[in-house]
Amino acid sequence: MCPDPRGHGEEQAIAGFAELLRGHRHAARLTLEQLAEASGVSARTLSDMERGRSKGPQHRTVTALADALALGEADREQLIGQARDGRLRDHWTRPTGLCELPRSVDDFTGRAAEMAWTDDLVHGGDTPGAAGVALITGAAGLGKTTFAVRAAHVLRPDFPGGVFFVDLFGMSPRPLAADDAVTQLLRALGTAERHMPADPLERASLYRSLLRERRVLVVLDNAGSEEQLRPLLPGGGPSRALATSRRLLAGLEGVHRLSLGPLPAAEAAGLLAGIVAGRGSPGAGTEISELARLCGGLPLALRIVGNRLISRPGWSAAELAARLADEERRLDQLRAGDLKIAKAFGMSYEQLAESARRVFRRLALVPGRDFDATLASVVARTPVEDAWDALDELVDLGLLQDSTSGRYRFHDLVRLFARDRLHAEEPAAERDALTETTTSWLLRTATTAGRWFEPAYGRPDRPGAGPSSPEEADHWLRVNLDNWLGALRAAASGGRHSAVLDCAESMDWFSDRWMHASHWHEVFTLGAGAAAALGDAARQAAQLNLLAWVHLVPRDDPETALRYTAQAMDLATRGGATAQIASAHHAAGGALRKLGRLDEATASEARAAEMFKAGGDIDSYGQCLGALGTCLRDAGHHAEALEQYLGLLALLDDDRSGMTPGVAAFTRPIALARVGECLGLLGRGTEAITKLTEAVTLMEQARLPAPQARSLETLAALLAAEGRTGESRHAYARAAELYKTVGDPDASSRCRALSATTPGTPAGG
Repeated sequence: MCPDPRGHGEEQAIAGFAELLRGHRHAARLTLEQLAEASGVSARTLSDMERGRSKGPQHRTVTALADALALGEADREQLIGQARDGRLRDHWTRPTGLCELPRSVDDFTGRAAEMAWTDDLVHGGDTPGAAGVALITGAAGLGKTTFAVRAAHVLRPDFPGGVFFVDLFGMSPRPLAADDAVTQLLRALGTAERHMPADPLERASLYRSLLRERRVLVVLDNAGSEEQLRPLLPGGGPSRALATSRRLLAGLEGVHRLSLGPLPAAEAAGLLAGIVAGRGSPGAGTEISELARLCGGLPLALRIVGNRLISRPGWSAAELAARLADEERRLDQLRAGDLKIAKAFGMSYEQLAESARRVFRRLALVPGRDFDATLASVVARTPVEDAWDALDELVDLGLLQDSTSGRYRFHDLVRLFARDRLHAEEPAAERDALTETTTSWLLRTATTAGRWFEPAYGRPDRPGAGPSSPEEADHWLRVNLDNWLGALRAAASGGRHSAVLDCAESMDWFSDRWMHASHWHEVFTLGAGAAAALGDAARQAAQLNLLAWVHLVPRDDPETALRYTAQAMDLATRGGATAQIASAHHAAGGALRKLGRLDEATASEARAAEMFKAGGDIDSYGQCLGALGTCLRDAGHHAEALEQYLGLLALLDDDRSGMTPGVAAFTRPIALARVGECLGLLGRGTEAITKLTEAVTLMEQARLPAPQARSLETLAALLAAEGRTGESRHAYARAAELYKTVGDPDASSRCRALSATTPGTPAGG
């Protein structure tokens, strides 16, 4: 490492540590000998410290003294901080001037693609304007320095002019000035003091000329800004530079950029296994993998966990994994000596403006995995324009990850750090108020979005308060699922029954558009519980009918569906809720059909159709007509089923029928598909293919993957029968993809196999 010519203030800092130590010893009423005995530090060393001769005592020495003196947290941190500053100054003022590359760790694991990228940079020749500079960026704990040092050691034979390392201390309160770094590198390059230009610009020019004349690799670690790094970069020629920074340094021109992310699961487990390889009992592979998962692929966290296991032979990997599993304690467990994951995050946090710190810690209240600027502005109680600025700053420092879709997310450990900062810096009353604000906004927005799909709703009552179109509503509900579902859970646990029920009810018609999703059981269970708590039998019956639908479609459990319809029928009958009685008949009909009880199913669907029509609910009446057609199809009455589906299509196309246009548009592709199925069963293959092709196209537009997959599978079989082998294979392959999307692996495998073995196609083709 290189010396720092900034000697001003050194004596004051040394004196500060000496005076602090002497003051604490006197306050404890201990002699030098007594403190030496209590701490294990020799009396002579203590004397040197108190006289200022020991400029930077080691961390373990200072912590031993703090323990022996029984210092409180604040005094302890002050003493350790003064010693750390002394070590840095001692480090900067050592007379070596060689900028020697630090050693590379023996257990370095992974990053093969990144290493290859670095090798290509060195051996790929000069790129105009890029000057052979690699900028390696990433969040705290990702191992940027370790990676750069490893790469430099690997590349050392390619640089006969030398490999040099400078820590720029970009995250410290006093970053190394660019002019001082240039001076250090000139000394390392062999420039004698008498030949050192006095003018900073002339020194920088001399530095660049030396790099142009020689083949040198310079590792510039921990850069804090573009201004600090820019003067240290080669200006062309054979020399190269590897620079690391937590910041993106977006203003830096003409560099190759490499962004490090967390290690993949296998590499993370491999690194941890390598660290603990010399331990007597490293732990089972599953235990190591679980520890790696809890570390989130962060090399620093993995290093800490590995060091803890090595230093405590009595610990098992399973025991440490159990400790880390507790989110409340995880950050506290990720510490080993002077390595602390929270300290690494804290250095980035301290770089933020106060407004960005506030946004950062409050984002810990977001219930889901990711969020956008609008939600960030709500949870942080700041205008959305200010939220954008804060999010940009957080991404720049690696405290948030962003995506091209405009959404942001925390690394799991960074989220825990944000939550710790929130609890440390915001009073409980403020946290509760922020949680209430966020939960209420999410529920209101979700409810408004869901109601866009209700036949009678038309458009939200308050334009501008949420999504302004069905397309926006659909998108918002899907990408914010974790957030509004988390808010629904929080509201339910907090006894906000009306808000929970309103939200669950609003999802009735939208759930048909996302029928394969796994969360509907929880949504409607919470809704039913809220209705029961409010004592509203009719609304409870509606939620139970929706739970019956869940067990018919996503879960395929008709017996359980019948139990829910029986409960709903009982509640609806007692409450005189005719619409819910009809809904129970309709859901029961679907369950009975799946159980093969077709006569009962037909009677139940006919009763539901009659009640819906009498009540003027043409939308639900149309659904019952389709269900009656399916009963006829399953009974083998294909011609009658076809007539039933054609009658439904006529109703959908009749502008005077009273059916809501949105419901008609949703139902039409499903009805077309059923018509195609019946035509195929009647041997009218060409007509069937036409109808199914039209249905599949409409389902793609409406984002209905589950019925689309089934229709594609039927279409593929018909195409194969017609000898249209290539089209059949394509349809089977697409069906396999969609079945996988909706969580039906058996159907996906079946279609994948049929795609490969369709008649006329070589097996495995």
